[in-house]
Amino acid sequence: MNTAMPQDPHFNKKYQQHLKCLKLGGLQPKTIDAYARAIRRIGNYFDGKVDDLSSEQLLDYFTKLLDTHSWSAVKLDL
Repeated sequence: MNTAMPQDPHFNKKYQQHLKCLKLGGLQPKTIDAYARAIRRIGNYFDGKVDDLSSEQLLDYFTKLLDTHSWSAVKLDL
């Protein structure tokens, strides 16, 4: 699945806030990169519209992600 930055401006604003929170949380750069990649991947899958995802949408997404990624990658994204 695509890990490029989604083109939605609202997503980008929320994404930048997320990065700041991770940094302020004291996470290591590689951990921040992994979490950021997961957010970009899900953002691309849902065309940047991630504010109001249902449990069912997320269940379907992570189930599909298992088709192309290892369990450890999916677990990290979760």
